[in-house]
Amino acid sequence: MKLGLQLNSFDWEGGPERFASNLAEIGKAAEEAGFHRLGVADHLWQHPIMGGPEANEPECYTSLTFLAANTKQIGLTAMVSGIHFRHPAMLVKSVTTLDVLSGGRAGFGVGSGHYPEETAGLGIPFPPQKERFEMLEETLQIALRMWSGEQGDERPFEGEHYRLQRPLNLPQSISRPHPPIMVAGDGEKKTLRLVARYADACSLRPGPQVPEKLTALRRHCEEAGTDYESIEKTCAFRFDVGENGEKSAELVEQLRWLAGMGIETVIGFVPDVDRISPLETIGQEVIPAVANV
Repeated sequence: MKLGLQLNSFDWEGGPERFASNLAEIGKAAEEAGFHRLGVADHLWQHPIMGGPEANEPECYTSLTFLAANTKQIGLTAMVSGIHFRHPAMLVKSVTTLDVLSGGRAGFGVGSGHYPEETAGLGIPFPPQKERFEMLEETLQIALRMWSGEQGDERPFEGEHYRLQRPLNLPQSISRPHPPIMVAGDGEKKTLRLVARYADACSLRPGPQVPEKLTALRRHCEEAGTDYESIEKTCAFRFDVGENGEKSAELVEQLRWLAGMGIETVIGFVPDVDRISPLETIGQEVIPAVANV
């Protein structure tokens, strides 16, 4: 099992004045601890379950680019980009640029989006869910078109929601054939169908329902003629090792439980991550314990 670190709470000690140094320290510590990837939440307001809109919430791709400059080998991805925030061409360009500047370490995390209060507050259009799923599929199609070949498949793209006369993409991504695509969500009718057709990874909610979700994904792969085994099975989780590492063994058991249901990569939120010591504890006591699970 591989572990990733997701950053989705940013009210760190020292406030905005220390934000850059905190973020750099977290990135370096995560890399040294052996985390497989770093994910940054893609919101403009902080989510209510993490403190609400009055809490700090930096822009995702700016933060990822900063992390790219302060790390050397850890993977970098949005957790995850709602398709309503950016036009697909702009989104693909952002991921491509991150991939180039990081030396091929970018991932493409994408989903249909949520949190309508955020978009209403900032005046960003937030179409109904049915339309957002249609937009998500077209975004995936555009991404694969723009990441095709040396400079993109330049034939016009004509969709219901997006039209591109020339899907040119230069510089092209370093990751080949493209940055790994992760589609978030576990809806069996729509989301997992999109994973089977277009993605390299899924992102499921942790819980006893995981096996039935993976069974549905396998069925969609069979229908689409894609390789179920090649899709990375991921989920988000909470990595709480306690004040002094006293909960490390409990976390290891929880991760083994997820692995037993078929999860291969867990991308975790670490409370008090800016203290750095929880990352060191995970690197010493948790990552080695689940490496061969």
